[in-house]
Formats: sequence, C-alpha cells, structure tokens
Amino acid sequence: MKLEHVGIAVSSIKESAAFYRASLGLEIFSEEEVPSQKVRVAFLKAGETFLELLEATSPDSVIARFIEKRGAGLHHLAFETFKISEQMEELKKLGFPLIDERPRTGARGHKVCFLNPKATQNVLIELVEPHG
Repeated sequence: MKLEHVGIAVSSIKESAAFYRASLGLEIFSEEEVPSQKVRVAFLKAGETFLELLEATSPDSVIARFIEKRGAGLHHLAFETFKISEQMEELKKLGFPLIDERPRTGARGHKVCFLNPKATQNVLIELVEPHG
C-alpha cells in the first residue's frame, strides 16, 4: 500500500499553492470542486505522492469546521488501494470503525472512504481506489 496523498486544510488554495510553488517548486497538477463535500481541492505532485489542498466552499463544510476548531494544517493521510470494498469489510471484521459505510466518490472520481480517527491514533485515514 502506498501513500497516495496528504490532505492539508487551507483557508486559501491560491495562497497555499503560492507558498508550495515558491518554497518547493510544486505546481498545481489538478484542481476541482467536490460539491458533495463542500470543498475545493487542488493536487500538487510531489514525487509519487500528492499534496491535496482542501479549501471550504461553505461555512458548514467539514473543512471549515476543522479550520475553525484546529486551524489550517494536516487533515488526513490517504492510502491507495485497489479493492476498497474488500478492504473496508476486512477493517470492519478487525473492529476498526469506519466513517463511511460504503465507498463514495471523491476528488478525481476516485472511490474513497475514511476510518474513524478515534481508532487510528487520532489520525484521519482515507482509503483511495483510483478511478478507471
């Protein structure tokens, strides 16, 4: 299993992307809005891994609440899987609580699900099954 991306909650994709461009030479690889999550995302390629910048598009989004409570910063780690449904079933059997009962469509059309951070040492973990 490889680290697919690192999710970072930001107040402004434009400002954050400028920082990553100036300091590390990273450019935006793709950008889109995910209306179901009330978020705009931008992916910056860093080697074989992406940084996912997450900007709230509504004050009641998960990202807006996260920033209000904790401030901008590390939001989640995402790991690539090719059998997300099977992996979710295995995690349930092992007693890991999931936030999602079944995979949902996330950014880039990928299937995603999240594990409850209370069971993962307070780190929000996302499983990502690439689209196509």
